[in-house]
Amino acid sequence: MAKNIKKKRSAYDLFLWVPFGILITFVGGALIWNIGISTVRWYGYGPIKKFVGFDNYKEIFGDQGFWDAFGHAIVFVIPMAIIPTVLGLLIASLVFDFLSTHYASKIATFIRSSLYLPQIIPVMITGIIWRWIIDPDQGSLNILLKSLGLKDLALEWTRDPQAATLALSFVLLWIQLGYCVVIFISGLSRINPYVMEAAHVDGANWFQRFRYISSRELGPEISVVLLTSVVGALKVFAPVYYVTGGGPDGATNVPSIYSFNAFFGGNRVGYASAVTVLLAIAITVVAMLLIRAQRSQIRGEE
Repeated sequence: MAKNIKKKRSAYDLFLWVPFGILITFVGGALIWNIGISTVRWYGYGPIKKFVGFDNYKEIFGDQGFWDAFGHAIVFVIPMAIIPTVLGLLIASLVFDFLSTHYASKIATFIRSSLYLPQIIPVMITGIIWRWIIDPDQGSLNILLKSLGLKDLALEWTRDPQAATLALSFVLLWIQLGYCVVIFISGLSRINPYVMEAAHVDGANWFQRFRYISSRELGPEISVVLLTSVVGALKVFAPVYYVTGGGPDGATNVPSIYSFNAFFGGNRVGYASAVTVLLAIAITVVAMLLIRAQRSQIRGEE
């Protein structure tokens, strides 16, 4: 019996190790190649100029533009991770506890689908659409605000640094919110309904059930959402590239855009590779800290 189980496990392992080996070969190989390129000076074509060791990294640590871009990525953690997590919890609880029980299930399904739609639409299309919306001159947002008599709120969304940051933050929130809601609704479905019913019978209102039961039972889902969202905020590229391009005057620049511009705009391939290496290290450290915090929380609850 034990031998049969071992043979089955060996057969299943084949399906695991083959794709894992392919992943390690291509991703790991590209990572090693990128680390090697970060130690040279190269224009991206022709022979490599020369080996410079850690000079590219030293230059980055003294480059204020890089630190500004990294600071912007940290700021975008708020609209990409913190706010969507809080709003996602509230919306998921309302949809699951109120709309699904008091109204037709089709309404709840429509709301879930509508919120998740930004995750399905290609980011390029999303960025182009939002670029049209927030255009200061011909954008529908300013036209609508002016028609409603709110001319003071019609800002230079792509020309003013603060307005561009605000507009991009809203776009990132709009993209990320549906992902959080779907994850939390999935988590709510595994909560024992008798626990919620008992709390309701004991007189607990919706907010009390949300605070003391739902939000605590969703601990694993919250950890997953925060981990993926924080990592996504630190390495965000496409929404920034298509909505603001990192402008105006670098106000919405992030490390991925900074590396992209150095690679293609400045022909500084080694420097751009060093930026991505440091970004990967920062993301790894943040991910490990979040995982460690999650495990500490689980041990505390046990």
